[in-house]
This record gives sequence, structure tokens and C-alpha cells, in this order.
Amino acid sequence: MLRIYQNTYRRTARKAVVYSTKVACCNHSTLCSITSHPRRSQDHGTGSSSSNGSRHEEFLLSGNPARGWQMPPPSRGYGMLVVRILRGALKLRYLVLGGAIGGGVSLSKKYEDWKDGLPDFKWLEDAMPQGERWSQFSRNLIEVGSLVKNAIDVDPKLKQLGEDKLSEWRNWFDSRLDDAIEAADYQGVQIVETKDDLKAKTTVAALGISTDESRKKYEKLQSQVETLQTEIMNVQIKYQKELEKMEKENRELRQQYLILKTNKKTTAKKIKKSLIDMYSEVLDELSGYDTGYTMADHLPRVVVVGDQSSGKTSVLESIAKARIFPRGSGEMMTRAPVKVTLAEGPYHVAQFRDSDREYDLTKESDLQDLRRDVEFRMKASVRGGKTVSNEVIAMTVKGPGLQRMVLVDLPGIISTMTVDMASDTKDSIHQMTKHYMSNPNAIILCIQDGSVDAERSNVTDLVMQCDPLGRRTIFVLTKVDLAEELADPDRIRKILSGKLFPMKALGYYAVVTGRGRKDDSIDAIRQYEEDFFKNSKLFHRRGVIMPHQVTSRNLSLAVSDRFWKMVRETIEQQADAFKATRFNLETEWKNNFPRLRESGRDELFDKAKGEILDEVVTLSQISAKKWDDALNTKLWEKLSNYVFETIYLPAAQSDSFNTMVDIKLRQWAEQALPAKSVEAGWEALQSEFISLMERSKKTQDHDGIFDQLKAAVVDEAIRRHSWEDKAIDMLRVIQLNTLEDRFVHDKQEWDSAVKFLETSVNAKLVQTEETLAQMFGPGQLRRFTHWQYLTQDQQKRRSVKNELDKILKNDTKHLPTLTHDELTTVRKNLQRDNVDVDTDYIRQTWFPVYRKHFLQQALQRAKDCRKAYYLYTQQGAECEISCSDVVLFWRIQQVIKITGNALRQQVINREARRLDKEIKAVLDEFSDDEEKKGYLLTGKRVLLAEELIKVRQIQEKLEEFINSLNQEK
Repeated sequence: MLRIYQNTYRRTARKAVVYSTKVACCNHSTLCSITSHPRRSQDHGTGSSSSNGSRHEEFLLSGNPARGWQMPPPSRGYGMLVVRILRGALKLRYLVLGGAIGGGVSLSKKYEDWKDGLPDFKWLEDAMPQGERWSQFSRNLIEVGSLVKNAIDVDPKLKQLGEDKLSEWRNWFDSRLDDAIEAADYQGVQIVETKDDLKAKTTVAALGISTDESRKKYEKLQSQVETLQTEIMNVQIKYQKELEKMEKENRELRQQYLILKTNKKTTAKKIKKSLIDMYSEVLDELSGYDTGYTMADHLPRVVVVGDQSSGKTSVLESIAKARIFPRGSGEMMTRAPVKVTLAEGPYHVAQFRDSDREYDLTKESDLQDLRRDVEFRMKASVRGGKTVSNEVIAMTVKGPGLQRMVLVDLPGIISTMTVDMASDTKDSIHQMTKHYMSNPNAIILCIQDGSVDAERSNVTDLVMQCDPLGRRTIFVLTKVDLAEELADPDRIRKILSGKLFPMKALGYYAVVTGRGRKDDSIDAIRQYEEDFFKNSKLFHRRGVIMPHQVTSRNLSLAVSDRFWKMVRETIEQQADAFKATRFNLETEWKNNFPRLRESGRDELFDKAKGEILDEVVTLSQISAKKWDDALNTKLWEKLSNYVFETIYLPAAQSDSFNTMVDIKLRQWAEQALPAKSVEAGWEALQSEFISLMERSKKTQDHDGIFDQLKAAVVDEAIRRHSWEDKAIDMLRVIQLNTLEDRFVHDKQEWDSAVKFLETSVNAKLVQTEETLAQMFGPGQLRRFTHWQYLTQDQQKRRSVKNELDKILKNDTKHLPTLTHDELTTVRKNLQRDNVDVDTDYIRQTWFPVYRKHFLQQALQRAKDCRKAYYLYTQQGAECEISCSDVVLFWRIQQVIKITGNALRQQVINREARRLDKEIKAVLDEFSDDEEKKGYLLTGKRVLLAEELIKVRQIQEKLEEFINSLNQEK
């Protein structure tokens, strides 16, 4: 700015010199003609005014005759020359001085304008602390800046944006932060002119700015500070958005990685699936099949049975090499069948069939979690006050050295029930045990407690009933370490040789499953077992049992060998049986449903779900006019009774109709009207959606199998759906504002209000006549044509009506109530006709009679007001024809229109989507509830398709297993 002012000053001074030169030579034509071209002095650059003056003086002194100017005589010419030089010098001095003064004034003015543009910092002296406090504040501000810089430097996520972007952001933020610190520390203004070393230092205190100007400058500076804060905030927002974007991308990449990892894991499992896993899947499919179908029990498995606390669970854990079941002191722990699939694998892990979690059996924490989950599942399977359950808990145990087989651990057989057991517990356990052992291909692992008397055993009798020849029974004597101390060795020899019990078995084994310590590991138990049998007298040179009949390891090998032998002998037969069953079911389906595909419940449910959601989409496509008609109709249905009974009729009985109407309408709008309007909107939405569902039933491609499911979903969603609470407050404001308008604006609205009044009064009149018909009986023509008669009460009512009609005929503007004298007159007139009634009876008859009379008069007034609009606009409330009824119903009509429009917008913008969410939530809940799906999707078609799909899956898995089994051979 100062450089501009300097150049301006120089140009002004230069013009002043030229102008003075013109004035100095105005008496000499030649000299004036020469100096009349100032641009010539500028053609050679930007020379100063002094240079131009020197060239002019040289010209004056040169006296060149070639240029048309002659020198005067020497004496006179010399004197004139001196005078002219002095005069020119003096004029030039004054002109230069005047130009300098003018330039200085211009520069001062420019400087003052520039100074006015400076912010006022006087407020800092009062607002900001002084001395040491101000220095401390500055240091704190600098420290905050350093912290922010360090925060940006160490942020690891920001490094992903690249070093260039990070450097750009840091430089920008540093510059902004430095500007803010300098603005805070700045208490003076310094102006420096670099070219001419012109320096002007001023302070805010020296400027002398007034209070008003200071306030304005303060407000301007405050706006600048706010702008700076806004920019900093925008940078923070931008930084946060970048972080969120990177976190989102990180989550997406993580999900993609997990999906790829899961797919790889799934593919690997499919490739490395073992025979026992495939066989276990077949049994899992059969467990979900109809239990009444005997084919479900014909596949081999090892059934572990025994008396309670005989050591069944311990034997199974010894075979699985892990303590996977919960334990109790004499308490029944096994309350449901537990199917354990044993398979060899690199890691010792366990997993439930319906869960993805793997329990590491080498970690005690996972073992505790597994035992707790098994106990929880057992308790969850017991319902209805029962003690035991038939639901199968399926799990897989894999580990190094495990023998491949499928075992089913059953609840122990009891002889006496305790008070906390259900009354049918004993019978339930017996039936469950018989059911599993009755499978002709099941291997029975009969567990006998060696520490108790053999005569107290209950399981041996059941085993003998199911397998009298012992072709699939393996007998196991547990707790042999205790039996050795208590029992005779000869008795143990008889048990293990099959000579003590009448039952027969494929083999007899003796095992030790623990030392009575809950905390012992399987490795410690098996080591104790081996040490016991090495040092036991049963293994002396004249021992009574062979070495291959002892230890859990030998038992596991024998059971596994027998299991696979049974599988190879029976699997082909079972596969052929399922092929035949599949053929029969497919033939039945083709005969009954030749044009339909076999769709199970899940597929049918998905199809029904799609149709229901399509109807919700159709709901949002209903036209605005149709919504308005439906909402207005529903609103008047909800409001008509209140309008007539609480507003119109009471106001008509009052002397001040309009005042009473205003009071009633305002109370109505503040209290009941908004809630009633929302209720009407909700019913209209429900009605439209149900009508859409009903119309879909009339289409050609409608499938009636979904009707029950659709109805249940819609009913549940509508039951849960509720209108937004804030809608009531919004409607209250709109309705109050609408009802404040008391003047009908045009003829079209007047005619519409008259029509609305006539329609409403006619509807009420029809209802009143129906009430009168029930009260007074059929007319004479109907009695004659339909052979009907009047009751005694109807005859009395007719007599009373005749007397009341006389009163209304004499006084057409009668009040709604009868006076005491009128009641007495009616009674006396009726008594003369031998009709004895009380005053209450007369009043009951009077009410509908007067209602009909009033409605007929209101209908007549509406007809009179049809052409009275222009008279109403001119005379207003003092109109000769009373049309207050029309104005009232116009106000009612307007509030219904406004309310209907507001409700329509809420339905389209909000409520339809909220209903859609409710329906989706209900569908999701129903999809997870198999029992509810089975109840809502039923019939021969569904049951046959479900059975066919199940048999097909089992048969395919059996074929896959057989192919793998043959390849292994």
C-alpha cells in the first residue's frame, strides 16, 4: 500500500512541475507551444520531475535560432533573463511545495482510511490478563499447539494417507496455529516500507479510536476468530471422516478375509471329511426324522446303558480321553441322551453339532466351559416338570489315537425315585433305554458296578430282554479296584466269564475309571488303571482273567472293531430301504401334486415372506386421493357421534349457538380430537393393508397354503405397530389453527358444507328411525303383509308418541326437554285411554321422537341455506336465514380435510415404513420358530414334501458314506 502511495505522490508532483512550467512561459508563444506536450517528457521512461525541469532549463538557455526564437538585446535580454529565471525558480518552488503538500494530504487520507480498517485491540487490555498471567496463557497456548502437533505425528492411521498428504496437512495446521498465537500475542501494528526504508510504528493505544469504533472492530475481529475456529473445526471433521472411512474399509477387508478364510476352511473340511463324520451326519439327519418311523433306529451305534452311578459316563470319558461330562455326588446328572461321535484328529477338541465353537480339551478352562454347556443343554431339554428328556444332545470329539465310533450315553437306570423327580421318571428311563437297545443293529455297552452286589443290578435284566443271545452286547465291569478289596476273586472270575449273570455277551471287560477324585485328569486315571492291573493279584501267574480283557484302551479297540463290523454288515441294507421309501414318496407326490415342485416348510416360508413384503410395497403405491377418501371416511366414522351428541345438539339447545360451538370445538381439539384422529389413521392403514391382502387372494396365481401364515404375520405386526407419539402434538396444533377460521371463503366450499350437513343429518335420521321402529313396532302395512303384531309395550309407546306429536305440532320450536306440566298433561291424557305410564317412560319415548323432529328441522334449514351464501357474506351472523349449522359443519369438514392430509403424509412418509419394519421383524421371529412354522404351514402337501426331502437327504448321505467306505476297503 505504501509503495502505491509513493508512486501516486511522484506522479502528482511531476504533473505539478509540468503545469508550473506552462504557467511560467505563458507570455512566450514558442515556449508555451513547447511545454504544451508533457507526454514527450514521458516517452523515454519513468523519469522524475527534476529531470524534466533540467531539460526545460537547458532549452531556455540554449537560444537555438533554428527553433524560431531570437535573443533580445544583451543588456535588456540579460536582465529579463535573470528576472525570468528568478520568477520561474520561485514559481517552481511553490508549485513543488504545493504538490508535495497535496501529495502528503492525499497520502495522509489514504493512511487514515487504511488505519480505519485496522482492528481495534483496546478490548484486549480489559479482556486479556496482563503481565505474568498473559505470559503464562501464551505458554499454555503454545504447549497446546505442540500437543496437537504431536497427536498428529503419532497417529498410525493417518500415515496410510501417504507422506505427502500428511506433510501438507501438518504445514497447513502449523500455519493456522502460528497465526492464532501471533494474533493473541499481538498488541501493536507495525508498518514497514521495504523499498524506501519507510517505517511507521503505531500502537492501538496511539490510534485514539472511539468506543463505538472499538466495539465494531471487536465484532469484526470476533467474526474473524469464529471463521478461523470454523476452519479448524472443518479440518477436524475432515480428519474424523478420513478415520471413519479407513475404519470402515478395514472392517470390510476384515469381513472379506474372514469369508475367504471360512470358505477355505469349509472346503478343507469337505475334502478331509472322515468316514465317522459322514456317518455321524447321517445319524444327525435321522435324529430329526419322524421318530415313529422304525427305519430311524436301524443304523448301528454304541448304546451305553447301566445303573445310576455305575460309571457309565466315566467309561465314555475314558474312551474319549477327556472329562467332558458334568459330575455329581450321587445326583442324576445325565438327563438326556448324549450322542458322542469319536474321530481321530491332530488336535484334541470337542464341538456341538449346532455350534461353531471348538473346545480345546487340553485346556482346563475349555473343559469347564464344555461341562457347563452340557449341563445347561440337559436342563434346557427338560420341560413340563419332567426329570428326563428324549432330546438328543449331539457332539463330536476329535483327538490323536481316538477310535472312530458313535456312542450314545443314556440316563442311568434307577430303582427308587426321590421326591424331586417326576412321577414317571423311572418308567421314562426304562422306555428310553429299551427304545435305543431295541435297534437290532445297536451295540449295547452294558456297564456293571463291580463295587456293589451283582444281585442289585437292574440293567442286566433289561439287556437280556433286548438281546437274549448276546450277539451285540459287550459287558463292562467298572470299579474293579474296589471290587478286588471287597469281592472274592472267584466271583469276579465268574462275572467276567459270563457265568454269574444269565445274560450273554460278545465280550467281558474290566476297567478302572478313577480313584474317586473329581480333579484327576484322564491321563492320571489311565496311568492308575495300568498300574493297578500290573500289580493286581488278578494278573498273577494263576490269574483268573486274560490281559486283553482289561483296561479302557482294550475296551475301546474292541468296541470300535465291533461297531465298524456292524456298520459294514448293515449299511447296504439300510440304504436299500431308504431308496424304496424315497421311490414310494416320489410316486405319491406325482399322483397327488403332479404340477408342483416338492417345497419344504423353509422354502414355502421364504416364498410367503416375499409375497407379504411385496404387499407392503404395494401399500406405498396407493394414490393420494384414495388415501384421502379412506382417511376422511374413517375420521368421520370416529368423530360423527361426538360432533352430534356433544357439540351440535347441545349448542342447538343453547341461546348462544356460536359461542357454545367455539367452546366445545376448542375443548375437543385440545383433548380428544388428536388422539381420535391418530386412532382413525391407524385403523385406515390397517384396513387398507388387509384389503390388499384380501385382493391378492383373488388372483390366479394365489396359493392358499400361505393364507394362515400371512394372516398370523399381519395380525402380529398390526398388534405391535403403534403410531408415533409426536403425531398427536402436531395434529393438535394444526386442528386448533384450522378451527379458528369461522368464515366460509367461497361458494364452492359453502355448497360442499351444505351437502356434508345434509348427508350427516340424513345418516343420523336413518339411525333414529331405526330406533323408533324397534320402539314402536312395524307399521300397519308391514303388519298386514308380514303377519306381524305389536307387543303390549309397543302399543304403549305408540300411545305416548301420539301425545308427544301433539306437543311438537303445537310448538315446532320446542325445547329438548319436557316441562313438568307437559309430563302431567301427557299422563292424564293417557290415563283417560287406560294407559298407565310413569314420567321416566314418557321421557324415554320423548328422546327419539324429539331427535327425529330436530333432525328434520335441521335438514330443512340446510335446504334453505343452499342459496344463502351471498346473503351470508353480506350480513354475516345477523343473516335473516340462520345458517350457523352450515358454518359449524364447514369447520368440521375443514378440520377433517386438514387432518386427513396430515395423516396421509404420515402414512406415506413414516408409518408405512414402520409397519414394514414390524412385518420384517415378525417374519424373522417366525422363521426361527420351527414349531410355529409347523403350525402355520401344514397340510398333506407340506408334510409329504418335508418327508420326501428328508428321506432324499438321508439316502444321498448314505450313498456318499457307502462310496467312501468301499474306497477305504
